[in-house]
Amino acid sequence: MPILLSAACFGVMPLFARLAYASGADMQAVLLSRFLIASICLVGIMLIRREIWPRGWLVLGLLGMGTVGYAGQAFSYFSALKYASASLTAQLLYTYPVIVTLIAAVWLKEPLTRRKLVALVLASIGLALTVGDALSGSPIGIAFGLTAALIYSIYIVVGTKLTPQAGALASTTLVMLGGLLTYGVVAVVQPPTMPQTGLGWLAILALGLLCSVLAALAFFAGLARLGASEAAMLSTFEPVVTVLLAAWLLGERLSFSQWGGGAVIIVAVLLLAKSPAHGTPPE
Repeated sequence: MPILLSAACFGVMPLFARLAYASGADMQAVLLSRFLIASICLVGIMLIRREIWPRGWLVLGLLGMGTVGYAGQAFSYFSALKYASASLTAQLLYTYPVIVTLIAAVWLKEPLTRRKLVALVLASIGLALTVGDALSGSPIGIAFGLTAALIYSIYIVVGTKLTPQAGALASTTLVMLGGLLTYGVVAVVQPPTMPQTGLGWLAILALGLLCSVLAALAFFAGLARLGASEAAMLSTFEPVVTVLLAAWLLGERLSFSQWGGGAVIIVAVLLLAKSPAHGTPPE
């Protein structure tokens, strides 16, 4: 199923990032390479399919989402991976549906239904359980992980205004180009440190092709077949993939409370997925 494939591709992203870091690459190299590979592929797909490119202020808005929102979220997420485990980082990021619900209630005046309130309470309990045992070991990682979730939430709410006007594929392409612009400018000021091993380069290639292009295209295909609510529910498979693979391949272990907290967060996300969802390009 395309959505499960997309979630699996996103779920392995922290592992490839860890491999790239271990090979000597810095975060700037990882993000610059990811955005470059994804942008080249997505622009190629746009040209091959002869998709219509957005124009005017819509282009600037989508590029702004990439240069500020998506670039900032990626920076926070990949920074979290340097200070906290891949499992914890994935669980923290997945608090974003709850944050989106709160922002939408305040900014877009969307009603907080009983189901949403229950989901918010569950997510708060889950978050407390998830970060409780990790506070002494990785407070910086937790801070970066929650910042990534907050920035991504704002990005999604803004995207609800712009994405429907441009289409999912065109929006994602321009957002990736915006991220590439940001890290391209940073690279001019401070040259990135590239991987020193072949395995590191393969990890970066996988981040661009598998965790960006294939993940996005699979998400679009599944979204067209299932709709937003079902797609959102199936996307909760993503942190599960990260946690299981991190335990298997990286030897990471979660405490009992962290397992419970992650499960409660996923239940909260599933409750929210039954409500009208916000459409936006995926990670």
